[in-house]
Amino acid sequence: HLTTALSGPLLKLESELLNRQSDIESWFDQQWALTPPPFYSSVDLRNAGFKLAPVDTNLFPAGFNNLNPAFNERAVQGIRAAMERACSFARGIVLVPEKHTRNTYYLENLATLAGLIESDDFRVRIGSIAPEITEPTTFDLPSGKSLLIEPLVRREHDGKHQVGVGEFFPCAVLLNNDLSGGLPEILRNISQPVLPPLALGWNKRLKSAHFAEYRSVAGEFSELLGIDSWLIDPLFANCGKVDFKDPEGNECLRSQVGLLLKKIAAKYEKYGIDQEPFVIVKADAGTYGMGIMVARSEADVTQLNRKQRNKMASSKEGNTTNSVIIQEGVYTMETVASENGPATAEPVVYMIDSTVAGGFYRVHTGKGQQDNLNSPGAEFRPLSFAEPCDTPDCSQAPNAEPNRFYAYGVIARLAALAAAREIAPHAKSSSTVVDNAA
Repeated sequence: HLTTALSGPLLKLESELLNRQSDIESWFDQQWALTPPPFYSSVDLRNAGFKLAPVDTNLFPAGFNNLNPAFNERAVQGIRAAMERACSFARGIVLVPEKHTRNTYYLENLATLAGLIESDDFRVRIGSIAPEITEPTTFDLPSGKSLLIEPLVRREHDGKHQVGVGEFFPCAVLLNNDLSGGLPEILRNISQPVLPPLALGWNKRLKSAHFAEYRSVAGEFSELLGIDSWLIDPLFANCGKVDFKDPEGNECLRSQVGLLLKKIAAKYEKYGIDQEPFVIVKADAGTYGMGIMVARSEADVTQLNRKQRNKMASSKEGNTTNSVIIQEGVYTMETVASENGPATAEPVVYMIDSTVAGGFYRVHTGKGQQDNLNSPGAEFRPLSFAEPCDTPDCSQAPNAEPNRFYAYGVIARLAALAAAREIAPHAKSSSTVVDNAA
């Protein structure tokens, strides 16, 4: 069901990934030993046919309900490894979700994630910080599942502060809330390890910091393979002070857009790519596909009308966008079949610990090859991966399905490694925090 138009550079890259599989897996093993992976992550990829690169890495992924259940065992393997590192003697975790409780798709995600954790004999309870959750509340979901959400509470125990639900105060706290609204008071200064660390929420984390780490990772990996890192790394710049409400300002944005377009054009000329360079301007912190625009010239960012400026200025939880990342636009040449003909698609790869747990395609029938697909009207097709992402078939062509998905898994793991390096300075030892109640 997947169609991709490929050209020479990417086919050559995929061939090199297959030929060097043993070296690649050994290199990853070494890297994870130096820098443990995030508990979980998801990576949005774009396949331009001549370039394959990540465009976003989420450390608080939702959408586990869209993964292929055939690979649940892989997810459980990842959960086991992550939990043993977080609290090796305990078997409990409290899951802190986003505040919205009316989004049944998100609740299905929580139910699936909790089920995966419980399937390895861990106890998991869901503790919400949403103000409307004042007592244990059961939600009946369209899938037939039911989900119990309880208010998160805080206690002092042996001179330390912990959070939990009811009388359940487990070893660790797993965030499925990206903290766009800031750090909740209830989570401040608790003794339990929080996964991922609180400092990696969107109240503090910057996309530009992540892609700076990714640039370093991609450079090391490209040196290992002897390839041009541009084939797997989107160029980017950032502006730390913008005001979209002021049509006369933002000189940094204008100049950086122009400079980045020239750099992309030079790469296109080098590789003989007959496409129009473009960039994506988006909030440097945040998610949900908000505050994003496509720019093909400097004029695109200096001649915004009021509606466009207001749209760019807003992000999740009513926050104001005051810093942006300008990222090389990566075409998506992938399509999947739909009732109205081919629909533009991009793969999203999910990882738990260092294990590729599957993925799905984000599909949008109303968007083109340059557009942001993470926007209203997007669908999540559980095409998932017909084969695990780390199991290539060297007897087939480089772009055969298992080999294409192996390439996806490699690039996604590079992004996860970059995220791991972001996390490393904030990692908190969990070896001393084990509660018998868990």
